[in-house]
Amino acid sequence: MTSQKHLYHPATADTARTVPSYWEATAEPAPEGCAPLAGDESCDVAVIGGGYTGMSAALHLARDLGADVRVLEAGPVGWGASGRNGGFNCVGAAKLSGAAMLKRVGRDEVRRYYAAQLEATELVAALARDEGIDLDRQGDGVISVAHKPSRVRELEEEARWDREVSGLTSTLWSRDELRERGYAGPEAHGALHHAAGFGLHPLKYHRGLTRAALACGARIHGRSRVTGWQREAGGHRLVTAAGSLRAKRVLIATNGYTTDGLHPYLAGTFLPALSNIVVTRPLTEAERQAQGWTTGTPLSDTRNLLFYFRLLKDGRLLLGSRGGTWGSPDAAATYRRWLERRIGIAYPAWRGVETTHFWSGLVCLSANLTPMLGQVPDDPGVWYALAYHGNGVASAGWAGRAVAHAMTGSPVPGVGIPALMTTPPTRFPLGAHRRWLLKAAYLKFMIQDAL
Repeated sequence: MTSQKHLYHPATADTARTVPSYWEATAEPAPEGCAPLAGDESCDVAVIGGGYTGMSAALHLARDLGADVRVLEAGPVGWGASGRNGGFNCVGAAKLSGAAMLKRVGRDEVRRYYAAQLEATELVAALARDEGIDLDRQGDGVISVAHKPSRVRELEEEARWDREVSGLTSTLWSRDELRERGYAGPEAHGALHHAAGFGLHPLKYHRGLTRAALACGARIHGRSRVTGWQREAGGHRLVTAAGSLRAKRVLIATNGYTTDGLHPYLAGTFLPALSNIVVTRPLTEAERQAQGWTTGTPLSDTRNLLFYFRLLKDGRLLLGSRGGTWGSPDAAATYRRWLERRIGIAYPAWRGVETTHFWSGLVCLSANLTPMLGQVPDDPGVWYALAYHGNGVASAGWAGRAVAHAMTGSPVPGVGIPALMTTPPTRFPLGAHRRWLLKAAYLKFMIQDAL
């Protein structure tokens, strides 16, 4: 293996740092039975990465496919984005425009992609039901809000796309209709309600998946970063600080915490991006009424550098945003102050409200602008699933299930893996310096979002 250096400040990948999130403060204790790998072990399938993708793959491999599977997670299980995201179970996962999708794979495959996305949101609900996971389900669908009057047209085009191409169910709401349904503010000029999805507690969901995988016989090793990868006759040997794991097949499921040195096939094909979240103290019923926000359905806006926001079950505001290109502790503190100021702009009735939690994490973009699922062509037995573009709650679990079936030669459930996800990876320009592409893109997006 080559360098395991990350593209951001070392703090973003420091697994010794506790994540100071609201989710961590309100979830049940982490599951027992996830001790670091010790000694030399073997299995059928080794999964690198213990987030939604890896844990879903492990669960389906052990429960449904009878495989001997082990998970190697660099930090505490659930430390990455799966334990610290905004809790939006929704359709998405691609940043490619509709026109570009149609050009790349054609209408039938685009429709198939959205059918898979719908399956992904439904899989979350099915896993919660079948495995007894209390994930604090909240709201009905997801709402996209026009943050300026000029963006209403964009939502109208998206509604037309759903009718004519994607096959998803969505409904346009005027500003007054949005207010009647429990959301109002100076940056709310209409909305598109997407019927699929709901809000949830992401860490409760992840820990539920972990417990289910363990109960089905999967073996999970936290604090077991892969530091070496050796090819041996009939398989692979993954080396960690305290042991090694020999496996016939390997799944790379590291998403925004992937490094270029993990596997040369993926080097330079992905770009982690920071996402940041602040949470307030519980807001009283009177405070919520004063602002005109009472719905528990998750929302996001039409910015390119979007904001995403929820009223949590205990009345707190969760406000998240893409942005920041370094991730140092000082930069994080600055971003927290910026988000706190944003609360007063978007929600005047809550200006100056106390915030209790702030944290950030890495989502994952691909150069193809679509998720990446597949098998490494020249490295037998190695598969990968990553790059959900900030919509991994649904897509990552679905991808884990899909690849679990594909890598064991079993039929992939539902519509199978769409062509948009299996396009061979391409590389970003600038190599190890590609984080600078985000700086240029963010400047462009800030100008566009102001218009």
